[in-house]
Amino acid sequence: MNSPTAAIRFPCASCAGPMVFDTESQNLKCQYCGAEQTIDTVIEPPKEHPFDSDDEDLDSLLDWGTEQQAVHCETCGGETLIPAGQTTSECVFCGSQKVLLQDDSRSIRPESIIPFQISRDEALLSFSAWKKKRWFLPNAFKKQNVSSQLNSIYIPYWTYDTETYSVYSAEVGIYHYRTVTRTRVVNGKTETYTATERYTVWHSTHGDYDRSFDDILIPASGHYDSNLLEKLGDFHLNDLHVYRPEYLSGYISERYSVSREQGWKEARHVADGHIETEIKRIIGGDEIRNLNIRSTYDDITYKHLLLPVWNANYSYKSKPYYYMVNGQTGTVSGHVPRSAIKITLFTLACLGIAGAIAYFIMIQQQVQQ
Repeated sequence: MNSPTAAIRFPCASCAGPMVFDTESQNLKCQYCGAEQTIDTVIEPPKEHPFDSDDEDLDSLLDWGTEQQAVHCETCGGETLIPAGQTTSECVFCGSQKVLLQDDSRSIRPESIIPFQISRDEALLSFSAWKKKRWFLPNAFKKQNVSSQLNSIYIPYWTYDTETYSVYSAEVGIYHYRTVTRTRVVNGKTETYTATERYTVWHSTHGDYDRSFDDILIPASGHYDSNLLEKLGDFHLNDLHVYRPEYLSGYISERYSVSREQGWKEARHVADGHIETEIKRIIGGDEIRNLNIRSTYDDITYKHLLLPVWNANYSYKSKPYYYMVNGQTGTVSGHVPRSAIKITLFTLACLGIAGAIAYFIMIQQQVQQ
C-alpha cells in the first residue's frame, strides 16, 4: 500500500513535511524532522442526535473537516475513506489490489473518536502474548514469530440512547418439597422407604418496568466478523474525544456499511435482551413460563463514533488467518490454527472422565438397591 500520508493536509511548520498522529505523544508529529504540533484535545460528553433527523439536518453532519474519497475493494467488498488526492494500491482488509476509487463519499461524520493509543509494535506484542495462552495451537506456531501485515484502521460504530417503558405478565413457579412413602424390592423382598419429592406451585404475576439505556454500542461495519468485533468491545467510552480531522492523519477510516436504521434494530434487540433478563430477576421464583413483555422506546438518540483497531492477516501452512487488536486497550481477538492432536487428546480425556463419573454413579445406585 502506498504511504497513507501522501496527501495529508497537515504540513509541518518547520519543514513543510507531512505530519501524522503519533500514538506515544498523542500529537501530530512530522515524519521528516520530528517536530510536534499539539492537538487541541477536547474530552466532553459527545452530542447526541435525534434518531428521526430529516435529510436536511443530516446534510450538516457530512463535513469531516478534510475532503474525503471512498475506496471500494472488488474482492471483499470493504469500503474505506482516505483523504482526497491520496492513492492506495491494496485493500486494508484483505490485501487485494483490486481497489477502485468511488465518486460518492457522503457519510455522516463521526461525533467522537478514541485516538490510537497502541502502536504497531505494541499490537504485535499483544498478539504474541495472546497466542501463547491459546490451548489448542500447534507448538511450532506458538514458538514462531508470526509475520503479520498490520493495518491501522478506525472502525465505525453507532451508539444509541433511549428511554423505555415495559409492561409484562407471566406465570411464576415456586418449588415446594414434601415427604412421600414409596416401595422398592431389595434382595427379593419388598420394603417401604421415604423420599423427598419436589413439586411446583404456579401463580400469575404482572407489572411494569422503566429502563434508561445509554451508549448501546453497535458496530457499523458489515465487513468484519461480528464475534471478533464483540470480543474487542472493551473500549473505554469515557475517553471519547470530540472528533478532529488531525486524529485521522496517517490513518484510514472504514466507511460505515450498517445504516442508522439497521444499527437501531440491532440496538433494540440488545435492549430487549437486557429488559427481559432484568424483568425475570424482578419476578423471581424458581421457574417462569408464558412471559409476555411489551416495550415502548422514546427519546431515541444516536451518535457516530470511530474506534481504533489494528487489523492483521497472516498465513500458516499456506492458510490465511486474521486477528484484530483494540487500538486503545490492546485486547486481541482472532482466528488461529488448531492442533488436531491436542484436540483429540483433550476430547479423549473428557470422555474418560465422563465415563469414570458414569461408572461411579452406576456403582452407587447398585449399592443403594
